[in-house]
Amino acid sequence: MVTSPELDQSTVLRESGAAARHLARICFKTGPPTRTGVELEWTVHDAADPARPVDGERLRAALGRHSPVTLDPASPAERLRHGSTVTVEPGGQLEVSTAPRPSIAALIQATEADIAQLTNLLAGAGLTLGQTGIDPHRPPRPVVETPRYRAMRQVFDRRGPAGRTMMYSTAGLQLCLDAGEPERFAARWALVHAVGPPLVAAFATADRHAGRRSGWASARMAAWLAIDPARTRPVWTPQHADQDPVPAWTAYVLAAPLLCLRGAGADWTAPPGVTFADWIDGALPRPPTTDDLEYHVSTLFPPVRPRGYLELRYLDAQPGRGWTLPLAVLAALLTGPDTVDAARAVAAPVAHRWHAAARHGLRDPALAATAAALFDLALAALPRLDLPAPLHDEIHRGVRRRRAVAERGRR
Repeated sequence: MVTSPELDQSTVLRESGAAARHLARICFKTGPPTRTGVELEWTVHDAADPARPVDGERLRAALGRHSPVTLDPASPAERLRHGSTVTVEPGGQLEVSTAPRPSIAALIQATEADIAQLTNLLAGAGLTLGQTGIDPHRPPRPVVETPRYRAMRQVFDRRGPAGRTMMYSTAGLQLCLDAGEPERFAARWALVHAVGPPLVAAFATADRHAGRRSGWASARMAAWLAIDPARTRPVWTPQHADQDPVPAWTAYVLAAPLLCLRGAGADWTAPPGVTFADWIDGALPRPPTTDDLEYHVSTLFPPVRPRGYLELRYLDAQPGRGWTLPLAVLAALLTGPDTVDAARAVAAPVAHRWHAAARHGLRDPALAATAAALFDLALAALPRLDLPAPLHDEIHRGVRRRRAVAERGRR
């Protein structure tokens, strides 16, 4: 693992090597894999009329002291009872980001309690959480406006409507997993990418948008794929299966165009086509700092993003407690070198098929067969998660049901 001296956030970056060392330090923190977190995102709907728009003021009133400052600048932005933070996305989607937990059981217990608290807050305002990865009722519509969101919209609009769909209509499930020991990190990095397409297919929930069928199993993933490949394509690919994650991510970050350029005013529009590498080389009036680099990383959205841990961004929001199933599947596949290597071998033939997964889901026989095989591996490894018996049985039944669906798709 590359290391570097501690850098102050205001450290000026005058050459790409300094940027690479900073990225290695903040994005790749290896060690024994012990903690897991989740970020759950939902569209929000009027309980009586889910197609009715929900504005920011109604969300602010429902969330009260838990409102993020983007919604209410005077809010204390209190965490939920078990430590989760609440944010509001550009289209009014709510996101709960949990504190990392030392076990899957502890994570599920704490997260479900915070979801219950959030659900009660919304119910008091006549609101309810959505159940799918894209708004099935309403077209894209802005709810929260910030300089960042305006700059994002301007950049994405250059390529078509997919950016607005992503910003205002989609809801995802993000899993946050420790990177692992240095000697196994590259294998874990490869695995979480390789299993992405079959798991996108198996857990797709976004086939209906704005009142009609979208033609996609996951219209959410379709929107992400259509935005800007320079910031949304996978970092790992089967063609470079044994790549070193650190230089691969560094090259990705430095080659990505700036999405926005922060300033004191309301206009954060970035010059078109200027990459972070260009900025280091003097393309803008002032040189970038390490703080600018970290902010630039926050504007990159690959299916797997290193943030000191591995942030898996490719899954649709799941209905009810369904989010626990992909969490348990991935955690089980990562329990040891044997499951990592076996799952990677199973997924290898379809590891490049992100578009097919979004379009066809489990209607694609190869993706369905791979998903079924991955579920078999996960079920065999599930006891290693040491779940309480009732939770183990619940997840075991849920994964078996998903496996049965996948098995039907392969025929």
